[in-house]
Amino acid sequence: MQDPNEDTEWNDILRKKGILPPKEVPKDDEEEELALQQQSVVKTYEDMTLEELEENEDEFGEEDEAAIEMYRQQRIAEWKATQMKNVFGEMMEISGQDYVKEVNKAGDGIWVILHLYKQGIPLCTLINQHLNTLARKFPQTKFLKSISTTCIPNYPDRNLPTIFVYFEGEMKAQFIGPLVFGGMNLKIEELEWRLSESGAVKTDLEENPKKQIEDKLMTSIRCSMPTRKDSDSEDEDY
Repeated sequence: MQDPNEDTEWNDILRKKGILPPKEVPKDDEEEELALQQQSVVKTYEDMTLEELEENEDEFGEEDEAAIEMYRQQRIAEWKATQMKNVFGEMMEISGQDYVKEVNKAGDGIWVILHLYKQGIPLCTLINQHLNTLARKFPQTKFLKSISTTCIPNYPDRNLPTIFVYFEGEMKAQFIGPLVFGGMNLKIEELEWRLSESGAVKTDLEENPKKQIEDKLMTSIRCSMPTRKDSDSEDEDY
């Protein structure tokens, strides 16, 4: 009698037709195959980001939930570690020797705001005060300041204050000279908005605060202008 588990072409045909039952897999082979499948599944978890785990959680069975949760917690821990590593929270003074390390080699995903200033220039002092406050508000961004000529030899005072914005070592924006900042009337919200437009900070301001001031100024001017009726009555008095 022919062995139904024998590997022959005829038996394969009979199995396809349903005449013979599927070939029995030895227990050892079954366990090895199951182990390989589990390794493959676990590798899938390991390769997934937090977002991918969230997106694919419906596709996994109940037996996978413990493994998924383990890797989710692992991913969260890694994310928190990265966030902690990149927390700055205060403005730091640098010299020209620190420039390459602190600016050009700041690291992946790091925004850098560098203020070139000189003591004795009131607007530089005001901007340093604003940036100190913003450094605490946006700890994921690196805020730096440097006396202009120690960072860039012979940098002209007429260009101060100067702010350079970098991302991953590449310059993304620059603000040069007092006119750009609007002089001593510069509000911290206006500076925050300008920096957010460059991408360096994620502001919670909904619109440019300078626009609000301009709108109020225009409203004030319109209110102070005489209406046509008032002009006509004034003409009749002459």
